[in-house]
Amino acid sequence: MITLTEKRNDLELEIRDLEEKALYRSMPPIGGMPGRTIQIDGNTLINFSGNNYLGLASHPQLIRAMGLYAERYGVGATASRLIAGNTEVHRELENYIAKWKHTPAALLFGSGYQANIGVLTSLAGPDDLIVSDELNHASIIDGCRLSKAKTAVYPHFDLDRLSELLAPSDHRRKIVVTETVFSMDGDYAPITEMKSICNNHGALLVLDEAHAGGVLGPQGRGWAAHLGVEADITMGTLGKAMGVSGAYVAAGKKIIELIINKARSLIYTTASSPALIGTALEALKLVASEEGEARRVTLMNNVNLFNKLLLNIGIKIHEPSHIVPIHIGGSAKAMAVSARCRELGVFAHGIRYPTVPEGSARIRFTLMSEHTGEDIEKGASALSEALKNY
Repeated sequence: MITLTEKRNDLELEIRDLEEKALYRSMPPIGGMPGRTIQIDGNTLINFSGNNYLGLASHPQLIRAMGLYAERYGVGATASRLIAGNTEVHRELENYIAKWKHTPAALLFGSGYQANIGVLTSLAGPDDLIVSDELNHASIIDGCRLSKAKTAVYPHFDLDRLSELLAPSDHRRKIVVTETVFSMDGDYAPITEMKSICNNHGALLVLDEAHAGGVLGPQGRGWAAHLGVEADITMGTLGKAMGVSGAYVAAGKKIIELIINKARSLIYTTASSPALIGTALEALKLVASEEGEARRVTLMNNVNLFNKLLLNIGIKIHEPSHIVPIHIGGSAKAMAVSARCRELGVFAHGIRYPTVPEGSARIRFTLMSEHTGEDIEKGASALSEALKNY
């Protein structure tokens, strides 16, 4: 019989092992208003580690909206959507998303993680096949596992292998799932070709637009809208570029109806706060407006400037993106480079296994429309100085 002391020692050994492998994680104490700078331990740093791409998380219009919606609807939904949490503002936001995404229907979730799990476990089971990119987000990986469907993983962007995996016809349903802008690499999925392959093999195409929504396409509708691709199901977030929190799924009415009836990550959780949902509605309207377009233009200008500065220090980025990974390799080295950047006034966090494959640790810079030219120059300069020592 294992004693309580032995169990504690086992936990301590596991934590020590994480520390020795430079994989130990902790939560930095963050303060202040979200924006182009961030306060950590009382120090103000240039923030290159958030997903607040359009700078909306502290937008005065949205701050006011949060208060107004709270006064009207209160701060809590009090129940799940299927019981007593299906408020007027939830339905209004879903209708707005459906029109914005040019789909028949939409459905809200508490987070992108919950949405991806909800979609995949609702649509797939033991008789089905899910084909997933090897670098897809953890929420997609977990959704595949929880669905109990047969899951086949193809090498990143390998369309020939994708087609091969879809060839068998003895599955009830075939699903291809991919991020559109990959969260750790910033590269763009070839979804035009993927849609054609799905059509040829009778597969559904599921797109995770978490890091593309608000940033790309007309009215910020995402990478698929930019390319004119119509996916069967699209997931997007209301955090990141939208600056708030939560997620949505946009699809046909029958698909949404099925998800409502089967998604445990929707059914068995309290609905998001009406105040938050109302604020997300105002954020989406802002994203689709002329101001939103101006912020997207500024963001892309910042992307181009950062890429130019990186090229000056010998780092070539394959394609312009608001997510810029600087590949380091070892976890310890990546965290050391990140720590040195922080000493130089720049917060650019190290990304390690299991978020990325072993041996591919990196510093991930994420750009915002609010970053100034001086901010971006400081970021590139700090990175250059940090890399000299490692």
